[in-house]
Amino acid sequence: MTGRVLIIAYSFPPAGAIGARRPYGLAKYLPHFGWEPVVLTVGHPAGESPEGNGAEGIGVLATDYTDRLALIRKLAGFDSGAGVHQQMGIPVTKHFGYPTWKSKAIKVLREIVAFPDEERGWYGHAVKSASRFMDRRRVDAIISTSFPVTSHLIARKLKRKYAVPWIADLRDLWTQNHYYGKSGAMRFLERLLEMRTLSSADALVTVSEPLADALRGLHRGKDVRCITNGFDPDDFRGIQSSPGKKFSITHTGRLYNGMRDPSVLLETAAGLIGAGDIDRAAMEISFYGPREEWLSADINKYGLEDVARVCGPVPRSEAIKKQKGSQLLLLLLCNDEREKGVYTGKLFEYLGSRRPILAIGGPDSVVRDLLAGTCSGHYAANKTELSAILMRYYREFASSGEIGYRANDTLEHYSYDSIARQYSRVLNNVVEGVVEGVAEAERAGWKA
Repeated sequence: MTGRVLIIAYSFPPAGAIGARRPYGLAKYLPHFGWEPVVLTVGHPAGESPEGNGAEGIGVLATDYTDRLALIRKLAGFDSGAGVHQQMGIPVTKHFGYPTWKSKAIKVLREIVAFPDEERGWYGHAVKSASRFMDRRRVDAIISTSFPVTSHLIARKLKRKYAVPWIADLRDLWTQNHYYGKSGAMRFLERLLEMRTLSSADALVTVSEPLADALRGLHRGKDVRCITNGFDPDDFRGIQSSPGKKFSITHTGRLYNGMRDPSVLLETAAGLIGAGDIDRAAMEISFYGPREEWLSADINKYGLEDVARVCGPVPRSEAIKKQKGSQLLLLLLCNDEREKGVYTGKLFEYLGSRRPILAIGGPDSVVRDLLAGTCSGHYAANKTELSAILMRYYREFASSGEIGYRANDTLEHYSYDSIARQYSRVLNNVVEGVVEGVAEAERAGWKA
């Protein structure tokens, strides 16, 4: 089947957010399977265009955007470009704790103003831009991907207006998300919004079977599919970097204020160094991403100031170079039972870097199965497992100077070419199902 698909994605290159990789991978590779993508996204800065790697022909509808929170901060007399907590000197503790009544009040006010998410200011601009396009050009299907969930509100509006089949792609779950921390009343209202919005979708897609099961439980009777995230091999071609002379462990990306917590690694590493099992001068732990004060405090707490580094954010191409130049790549998972169905987009970027992955935290999860199935790394559920895995890797490093990479051929199942093939089948099924449903309705009306 051939057709045109509108992909609604707030995050899209040149934005470096990890959430931009899935819609970009789909837009780049769906043409291999008969689907012409057009991407509805937030406008790019002047002079910038979607990243290349052979995909410059992707059609992009770049919209305006209204930052509602920034506007309200400005009207209230605050700097529109900085957070209110920061400007008022109100602490937000590790794991997003709000210890004072002022911090709690700001949190609740933010939830009300930014309902259902901070990107709600995109809605009107996106609907207007997409409507102008769809008034002139045929669109055979819509894919909306979240976060933000505003993309699904946009898709629902367009589906109702143009009667186009719609697939809601939930890279992370909505109100079932393990990071969802809104207050009781807002949680109730948003759950109603989720049910109402996604009831119009022809299919729901998420990234793991446990998450798909959760969606099936909430959205009963819906067609729910599982298609994992992936990586684009083109992103890693031409980036030359080999592991150096240290036993290096590297993390790139956000830590979500400690929801992804490296303290168990810091504590275990300090213990092994103190016991003389690992040479202090040989070890190096690096964090590339937004600076968070609690992380430096934790490094000092375990006496690893000369071992662990907080390096700050770097461009994505530089992050990939750092990954390829590391002995081990650190993947941190949230210590929450609901994390067992979460892969994270970062995992697949690490797969593309083709260096061994050390995953830490949370319950026994789909990550363990993927790492074991691809032979691309190890998962440590507790300190005992972590200590054993670190020592196994360190002994290999000490004897040969480098940790070998031993992933098998199943890794290719997670390339975006393979992911787009799976998605094209869902698109075909959804569109054919809607067409058949219309035909049946017409036949029934004719008989009547």
